[in-house]
Amino acid sequence: MLVHAHPDDEATATGATMARYCAEGASVSLVTCTSGELGEVIADDLAHLRGNPDALGEYRRGEISAALAEFGEVRHHWLGGPGRFRDSGMAGEDGNTASGAFAAADPAEVTRAMVEILRAERPHVVVTYDEHGGYGHPDHIAAHRAVMTSLDPAADPDYAPELGEPWEVPKVYWTTLPRSILKRVEEAGVEGFEPYTVPDEELTAMVDGRDFHSAKIAALRHYRSQVNLDDGEFFAQLVLRPEFALEHYLLVRGDRGPGVGPNNWEPDLFAGLS
Repeated sequence: MLVHAHPDDEATATGATMARYCAEGASVSLVTCTSGELGEVIADDLAHLRGNPDALGEYRRGEISAALAEFGEVRHHWLGGPGRFRDSGMAGEDGNTASGAFAAADPAEVTRAMVEILRAERPHVVVTYDEHGGYGHPDHIAAHRAVMTSLDPAADPDYAPELGEPWEVPKVYWTTLPRSILKRVEEAGVEGFEPYTVPDEELTAMVDGRDFHSAKIAALRHYRSQVNLDDGEFFAQLVLRPEFALEHYLLVRGDRGPGVGPNNWEPDLFAGLS
């Protein structure tokens, strides 16, 4: 089960992982926390969506439906239901504290909504962002918090028993990037790439999704409101490189399974689980 903040985040950060596990017959589910109502609309033919958060949110809900089909069978949940929690905008913007903003939502309500999904899906592996949200976006940080504060309540039989039987998630990962990628991207001449990274030796797992790179790209092409892979800009350069399908993770709960390679990275997020 993967938990992401907005439509398109799942494809960007974990699309190859999702496609690979769908192909291998694993049960794959996705929780999206907001509809991305405050995203920047880049396609000129969609200009009518600019400045219209409700219309953009509805449009992006359609985009994600088409994108997920590129991966295979993915069970999709909107946290709290479609539109319940709204895009908070970038850090420091007025949307951070606006009515309905996910970043400012009642923690008890968020936990209850997440616990209900965790107990329904009963995942063996949960993936979300690190405590920085990958690059500091308030909704990514809120998604991280939503997962991490819901794990213990989901396993507690005394917490909201009406939400289903308790479930303890065996393994929890944060999606992140290895420090070495900065050097590789710099050598490739791509500028402006400054996300949070983790020293390679501290990472736990690397899912090789190169066989599913095309599915990841195809999914991103459905996000016309947010992504243009043909403009030659920084993001397009990065996406089209094969290493964009090598997706890295840090295990934060559960037992580490057998690893391979110089850093002993798990090649499978289910490594060590029976």
